[in-house]
Amino acid sequence: MIIRKIESKTALRKKRVAAYARVSTEAEEQQESLRTQVNYYETFIRQNPTWEYVEVYTDPGRSGTGAEHRPEFLRMIADAKAGRLDVILVKSISRFARNVADAQKYVHELRAHEVEVRFEREAISSFDPAS
Repeated sequence: MIIRKIESKTALRKKRVAAYARVSTEAEEQQESLRTQVNYYETFIRQNPTWEYVEVYTDPGRSGTGAEHRPEFLRMIADAKAGRLDVILVKSISRFARNVADAQKYVHELRAHEVEVRFEREAISSFDPAS
């Protein structure tokens, strides 16, 4: 009798990881903060051998109060729903959305598409049942 171990493709595939960064104004110090966030996430994602770097989506000079005014956020959500992402990293919940209802709406939509959102400052994962 021959026994073969069959591993799922998802176990072998690297997680496709992106990040989202946003600053509220076009002020130079805010733009520098955005560049720093982009560099940090590019390096952080690329250094993880189990991750595949996808992109850092950025909305410079955009308020977080409504997603409709953040085109890169909406493109990221569309990419996630289309199956291009497995994990989204965000500095904090307030960078993801200022409106609690919006944040919950998008996190639930992403979970329904099996996309995890990780909020670094709060150490929260949308896949953690305790969250």
